[in-house]
Amino acid sequence: MSSSAPAWMGRPGPAVRAAKAIALTVVVILVLFPLWTVLATSLAGPQEVISNGGWVVWPRLLSFDAYADILEGGIITRALVVSGGVTLVGTALSLVCTIALAYTLSRPDVYGGKPMLLLVLFTFLFPPGMVPLFLVVHSAGLVDNYAALILPFLINVFNLVVMRGFFQSIPKELIEAARMDGAGELTVLRKVVLPLSKAVIAVIGLFYAVAYWNRFFEAIIYFNDQTMWPIGTVLRQYVTGGASLSEASGELAATSPQSVQMAVVILATLPIVVVYPFLQRYFAKGVLTGALKA
Repeated sequence: MSSSAPAWMGRPGPAVRAAKAIALTVVVILVLFPLWTVLATSLAGPQEVISNGGWVVWPRLLSFDAYADILEGGIITRALVVSGGVTLVGTALSLVCTIALAYTLSRPDVYGGKPMLLLVLFTFLFPPGMVPLFLVVHSAGLVDNYAALILPFLINVFNLVVMRGFFQSIPKELIEAARMDGAGELTVLRKVVLPLSKAVIAVIGLFYAVAYWNRFFEAIIYFNDQTMWPIGTVLRQYVTGGASLSEASGELAATSPQSVQMAVVILATLPIVVVYPFLQRYFAKGVLTGALKA
């Protein structure tokens, strides 16, 4: 390496590498310590939680009473089922609609493609407010209906733009060769485009799944029955309002409110934490390729 090369191109010295390692270690500890505290508190007994002021870093005796109490078929179990159903159905419908619209907008010969793209981008710059969205949901008869958590959010513009950019990066020669063999647009999409787009589909699918799973505010507005709430809304009620919901449904037995709250947090975050490592390797390829092309 010549002496005239920029400093950032050279190999860092031992002091710089040590400083980076220390900084990375500190960041990891700052991220993992709160998560560990939440898990430890959920697994601690009521007396230990009370004696430690509501937080436990290392429980002396593991207790799964908090998880057993809230999973006995009460409101938490119903909320988990609701969130799981909304997430599965919503993610599937969103992927189908996003793939169809993104593929249509990625084709240069589609009639009215540019005006349609501008219209879609307009909704990204000027999203609807809470009151107009509620009026639309109410007029459509979706109040106290799980469709209110899916249909208004069926297509995310950012996900659409990323997927459209990825579709545009597919070599045109492959699509033209398929058309020369007599393949129609649906066959081209199913046999050529989708097999090459597994990375972006996995990433966008995870984005949609996380959004549906974490949705909580809309349920407060659209649902009058608390038993229809998803896990995100119930989690908010547990954390901000204590254990009022669990006490009302008779779910607390010999557990402390803090353990129940932390157990709900763990149950609400566990599905995404479990799924994410399997899709992590698709993130760089899926998002960066689509974003750069878009």
